[in-house]
Amino acid sequence: MPNLFISSHPLVLHKLTKLRSNKTEPKKFRELVREISGLLAYEATADLAIRPCSVQTPLTQTDGFDLQEKIGLVPILRAGLGMVEGVWELMPSAEVWHIGIYRDEQTLKPVEYYNKLPTEPTVSVCLILDPMLATGGSAVATVDVLKRWGAKKIKFVGIIGAPEGVRKLQQVHPDVPIHLAALDDHLNEHGYIVPGLGDAGDRQFGTG
Repeated sequence: MPNLFISSHPLVLHKLTKLRSNKTEPKKFRELVREISGLLAYEATADLAIRPCSVQTPLTQTDGFDLQEKIGLVPILRAGLGMVEGVWELMPSAEVWHIGIYRDEQTLKPVEYYNKLPTEPTVSVCLILDPMLATGGSAVATVDVLKRWGAKKIKFVGIIGAPEGVRKLQQVHPDVPIHLAALDDHLNEHGYIVPGLGDAGDRQFGTG
């Protein structure tokens, strides 16, 4: 699949295995989501623009680099909230803008209920954060919102994706790179990723 990047980092694979386990309690689950998110964001931002600069060390002046692009994190509520801290640890100056979209359990279609984006774009790169790319409806709807807002560079960062969701996002928004820890087998009749890890929101917040 074009523009799809699956992490092969040993730490990601190890932590993902623990994340999948039904024995993992919410506290540990949240920790793993945070840690995996940081690793995925590290890979997803490898192409950020930088500019040369100089810095004074304790010994002498030397050349270095300064990050040129301003980053915005867009967690899809509520499950995406757990990914923010892991990315923030790498990029503490990143802005965070929340978009609330839930999946109607009957139609499996996305419903937008919350949007706190400012009037004009304040960042040059948006990272959409959502642990699960299942049907792809929420991801597509979020990209739609960001493009209408005026965002020019958008990436999706998730933990597990289903082929159905990846295909949908790529069909509607082929310009949006997708970064995942794993691409799973399929969606079941209820729209859950198999083998997956269950409901990422419920497992993070102990509401399942």
